[in-house]
Amino acid sequence: MNLGDNRSSVVQAVDAGYLAGAVTLVWQRGNILQVNEIGYRDVDAGLPVQRDTIFRIASMTKPVTVAAAMALIEEGKLALSDPVSRWLPELADMQVLVDPTGPLDRTVPAQRPITIDDLMTHRSGLAYPFSVAGPLGRAYAQVSFRQDQDHWLAEVAKLPLVHQPGERLTYSHATDVLGIAVSRIEGKSLHTVLTERIFDPLGMPDTGFYISPNKRARAATMYRLDEETGLQHDAIGPIPVTEPRFCQGGANLVTTVDDYLRFARMLLGGGHVDGVRVLSEESVRLMRTDRLTAEQKQYPFLGLPFWVGRGFGLNLSVVTDPVKSSQLYGPGGAGTFSWPGAYGTWWQADPANDLILIYLIQNYPNLSAPAAAAVAGNTSLTKLQSVQPKFVRRTYDALGL
Repeated sequence: MNLGDNRSSVVQAVDAGYLAGAVTLVWQRGNILQVNEIGYRDVDAGLPVQRDTIFRIASMTKPVTVAAAMALIEEGKLALSDPVSRWLPELADMQVLVDPTGPLDRTVPAQRPITIDDLMTHRSGLAYPFSVAGPLGRAYAQVSFRQDQDHWLAEVAKLPLVHQPGERLTYSHATDVLGIAVSRIEGKSLHTVLTERIFDPLGMPDTGFYISPNKRARAATMYRLDEETGLQHDAIGPIPVTEPRFCQGGANLVTTVDDYLRFARMLLGGGHVDGVRVLSEESVRLMRTDRLTAEQKQYPFLGLPFWVGRGFGLNLSVVTDPVKSSQLYGPGGAGTFSWPGAYGTWWQADPANDLILIYLIQNYPNLSAPAAAAVAGNTSLTKLQSVQPKFVRRTYDALGL
């Protein structure tokens, strides 16, 4: 077995100036088979990417927040069927747009309350600025994250839902809302809850919503790729060194490849890793089980036929038909689960082959353009779209899978 060739697409992208750097990891049957450290965490300073480089992981945050909520469900503090207005009264008596792209004042009442399950599966009717068009998308874009979670939620709650709760899947701020519910239930910041429930038990010391000042030198710079001028580092500021006023449960974690491996191994192992249990087997089974109806899978996901051979559990995509899924999205046996991030970060765990792959880069997408490619784990720029899929296919080929 020679895994060396699986890194060639990443090396080529770095050499061509399309990508600053990447860390990739291959784990199988209890062993780390390969870690690649390619390129730079800071191009201008000539600082190389290293195994302990800290990356922003965007929507890879979502399964972590869901896992913490599942731990609370196990303790009877909430249930999947609970209306979220029990803890988030701002979301009681919601209105729903008559026309998803129409005026905000043409609404009908929600037919039922938003539930915890709706938040975990993005079937709440909430949205993102880039996942809906028209006045609603523009209104979401005006809601600032530079305020605490209560004021942010109050603004979001004033906006109508794009569809009835439970009707279909619209990618959204639902996991941010879930994080607020978790915070209120525990009476602690989401950062504290995740630290107590997930990071400390699993041994993830470099994961959180901020970093200590002595770790700043390990942080990867966020780049955006300009088609004409190349890599630019003005996309986003540095990682915070103090806890943010609003810890976004859907977007704002930072981590390292080894830390996230611990989390992925926990999910692959049915809730425990190295003798430490953080979730029950039943909670993990629920996270990894497709919950979408056949009708719901007919709707495109951000412009893509995303659910071909795949379904959606509790914020994890799940392979239901490996042949169909591999034709569009690459190899992975039945039950393979994942959820990537818009900065190009990606991972998947394949129970059929007891295999975990992780791919971490920092490339800021243009979310004003169609965001499907970004959500699928790549940037929306064609020069980078093929890099991660080639890494995955070549890894599977090298392992003879």
